[in-house]
Amino acid sequence: MTVQSVLDEIRGIPGTGDVIPIVDPVTEEPITEFTDAGPDAINAAVARAKETADAKVWSGMADYERAKVLWKVADLIDENAELLADLESLNTGIPPIQAQTITKVGSEWFRYYAGWCTKIDGIARDVNTGGLTGVESHMHAYTLREPYGVVGLIFPWNGPVFNFCAKLAPALAAGSSTVVKPAEETPLSALVLTRILSEAGVPDGVVNLVNGYGHTAGAQITAHPDVEKVAFTGSTEVGREIVQASAVSNLNKVTLELGGKSPVLIFDDADLDTAIAMAGFGCFLHSGQVCMLGSRIFAQRSVYERVVEGISVVANNLLLGGPQDEGAMIGPLISEKQLKRVMGYLEQGRSEGVDLVTGGHRLDRKGYFVHPTVATNVNPSTSRLFQEEIFGPIVTVLPFDTEEEAIALANDTAYGLAGTVWTSNLARAHRLAKEIKAGTIGLNCQLQFDHSMPFGGYKQSGWGYEAGKAGIETYLQSKTVWAQM
Repeated sequence: MTVQSVLDEIRGIPGTGDVIPIVDPVTEEPITEFTDAGPDAINAAVARAKETADAKVWSGMADYERAKVLWKVADLIDENAELLADLESLNTGIPPIQAQTITKVGSEWFRYYAGWCTKIDGIARDVNTGGLTGVESHMHAYTLREPYGVVGLIFPWNGPVFNFCAKLAPALAAGSSTVVKPAEETPLSALVLTRILSEAGVPDGVVNLVNGYGHTAGAQITAHPDVEKVAFTGSTEVGREIVQASAVSNLNKVTLELGGKSPVLIFDDADLDTAIAMAGFGCFLHSGQVCMLGSRIFAQRSVYERVVEGISVVANNLLLGGPQDEGAMIGPLISEKQLKRVMGYLEQGRSEGVDLVTGGHRLDRKGYFVHPTVATNVNPSTSRLFQEEIFGPIVTVLPFDTEEEAIALANDTAYGLAGTVWTSNLARAHRLAKEIKAGTIGLNCQLQFDHSMPFGGYKQSGWGYEAGKAGIETYLQSKTVWAQM
């Protein structure tokens, strides 16, 4: 496959809904288009998945055979890495080096979860119990771990390859049959990845790709009575809609990886040069379109001015550009819609009297580029810049005096995805790791990730976890069996 063949193929996929253009965020020009799948196509995809689940086409395969297939998937992703990275850059505008990194991480999802295929087990006990009858008996009890039948997987536009692999790998390792819907802005790499799955030996009907809007195709998947489990990554607002859909349909199980407004605490005893450099990059990566970025920075008052100046220097030295712009470190926002959203937050900040130390404007060029922005004099109680996930290159920087004040500011949000503490006092570091209400904490480090460690959020940042053992358990249900001895 080539980039052009992918663009041509998606244009030719039949559907009955709206024609949806795919726009290059660097040039603002359409690069291809596709048709929303429509209700009949969604029903057919769910029916195919259910047929393979009921027949145990995939879940009934020997564990070690499933592992071999997933390992082959990883090898094929590596073989197609250049194509996938090119599609990632074209579709999202990110620099090639970042696209290549994402592709490499994608293949490792399948290698990691290939190892779990042969390690899905339960527990067994001999029990003397009266149960609910009161008559004591000798029982042998054991548990079975079984996959959900049909699983709906819905993922966002800010990392198409990463998110596809993060959900498909554990779902397939667990034995599930799936219906997969990528974001309407970034459906290109999913075509290549589903082709890779088939080539590696995943049986037909186990992975069913559908394309369309979230409010059409995505909504139908989440409300479908034959979908037993939904895993979604995206906004908290859409997460609520998925929970509501579950409540009124079949109470399907839901895993949600949602928004973040992650705090970064910089104490005066930290290695400031490292902390400032990492915090600066850690809030502007991918133009702020990453859920775990540290978009709220808090600096101890004695070093506050230095931190503000340092983060502003980072913001002003990050070269913005498209994949073809040599040396570009930060790409555009994904769409005109996202550009208007981000600029709306900036305008409201100005009306509130927020100081924009640097940035705050769109670049004077084609593309959805916004200059990395550092905001100070922000009211944490009332400002949307402080409280809401913007998904743009905007960071607020506020001072604090005491450790207790830093904790209170860090936790003063509806979100709880990640947090970072920069300090040379290790006792303080571990103390704050317990106090900050978030699913991932970095101590003198930022943006750390490994497939073996669980990732998820507190509060309104989600339900459940991805990665690690927890990542496969979310696709398994437990059955307890009692045997009279």
